[in-house]
Amino acid sequence: MNTVKDKSVLFAHTEEKCYELQVAPQSDECLKVWVREPTWLEVEQALTTLMKIDAKKQDMGIDLNAMYRYLVEKFVTRTEPSLTTIELIRLIPFIGNQLKEVLPNPLAIFEENEEKNE
Repeated sequence: MNTVKDKSVLFAHTEEKCYELQVAPQSDECLKVWVREPTWLEVEQALTTLMKIDAKKQDMGIDLNAMYRYLVEKFVTRTEPSLTTIELIRLIPFIGNQLKEVLPNPLAIFEENEEKNE
């Protein structure tokens, strides 16, 4: 293996990417959303919001709502029209599902591990 020559390839991109989310199935209107790339540590932090561990009850649960809120707060840098985090969380499912597709996916690490094990 060769040692990397351009160390900039090692880091998360600092520029955000713009996505156009269709407002309704038959609509030509869109919501523009700018999303930035996470660092590896931010992916780990997103996973900690997903998993809720109760030491007293010796129980573990999953909180997808907390994870998606974290992703929206941390990685959506702006929208057009301008929306707050609360407004983004209140999006209709049609738009919200598109937003989930463009947000970083901390669960992808589990999917990659499953593919390697098969």
